[in-house]
Amino acid sequence: MSLIYTAMDIGSNTIKIVVAEKYNNNFNVIANTMTPSEGIKNGEIVDMKQAITSVKKAVREIEDKLGIKITKTIVCIPPNDSKMTMMQSTIDISDNSNISGADISNAINLAIKGNVTEDKEVIVVCPVSFSVDNIENIKDPKNMMGNKLSLKAVVALKDKERVYKILEVLKLSGVEAVDICFTSTGDYFTFKNSYMDANVGAVINIGYESTNISIFNHGIQIKNQLINIGSRNIDDDISYIFKINNKKAKELKENFALAQEEISDKTEIQKLKDLYDDSISINQSEISKIIEARLNELMSICKKSILNLTNRKISYIIITGGSSGMIGLQNIVDKYFNGLGQISKINIVGIRNNAYSSAYGSIKYLDDKLQLRGKTISTISDEELNKIVQIDEKTNKTSQKKSKFQLFDI
Repeated sequence: MSLIYTAMDIGSNTIKIVVAEKYNNNFNVIANTMTPSEGIKNGEIVDMKQAITSVKKAVREIEDKLGIKITKTIVCIPPNDSKMTMMQSTIDISDNSNISGADISNAINLAIKGNVTEDKEVIVVCPVSFSVDNIENIKDPKNMMGNKLSLKAVVALKDKERVYKILEVLKLSGVEAVDICFTSTGDYFTFKNSYMDANVGAVINIGYESTNISIFNHGIQIKNQLINIGSRNIDDDISYIFKINNKKAKELKENFALAQEEISDKTEIQKLKDLYDDSISINQSEISKIIEARLNELMSICKKSILNLTNRKISYIIITGGSSGMIGLQNIVDKYFNGLGQISKINIVGIRNNAYSSAYGSIKYLDDKLQLRGKTISTISDEELNKIVQIDEKTNKTSQKKSKFQLFDI
């Protein structure tokens, strides 16, 4: 069976949408888009009308690429101001029967019931372990036999009003949120491996307005902190010093400058007009020096934040986000994190940009969540799916209509 997942990351600077197909346990990215956003700050809705316009534009662009309607999506929201708490439950299994996905869902629902205040919304439930009768530390109890199923889980909560504003924007844009997850959860699932799942580490996402730091313990997020420094601050620094507008500053940062002055070239020069229409020349070294100063400040704060968030031994630090791809940034990261920090790059055809890490990873998160509960879901209807994917009944393999899109193997 072919399943299609759509994920949307509503950021302060851009809205990212990724559509991926899962078939025979392989994922194929079939479409993606990144469009400017307005009315959103740090993932919070500050102007409903502007936010709706931005979401509609992003959805329309992905629909044009696919040639179908997008009406459902998983949505990523920032984990700032969230609360993580441990919850437990035990349910009876009737007649010593095999444990089903429905039983697991019931145990999760019981753990939440009565433990969540009316002003909070459950965003992510991360099972720590299950127990079946006297057998403990089970990761997936489906199909086991027993009389009682017990669950320990970390439940992440966020202010309901803020969450519902995002859901309302989606609804008024013609899109239903089938699930919600944190951007940090998506980041983790994009890069997760057995080493990360077995240790304690941090995920740093350098965003536009801010930088988010999340601590993960054996794959479960336990702490989070938002730092009010992001790539916009770099744009502002360049704009202020060279007296150019932020749009031009951003272009220079992304296409000309480096993250470290030492590896830059003084002979590389950009000539342009400043805000007063005067001709100016900017060499790569001087602009890289400005960027390096801000990145040093950011990495220093991130290091202190990680030490404040946990006293556990940190075994890895993943750096992602749209600005993490700057040449030379790894050298700065090494200086502050002594080899533990790694800029993990998405190497997936179609989305080779860390700006997509939250959206893409949320698809893997949703799929993992559904598997545990024994459920399946597709964010595109069978009718729409038939427009873009043909199922060869003889070989039971998917093939695409050439006029629609190219499937990319992950």
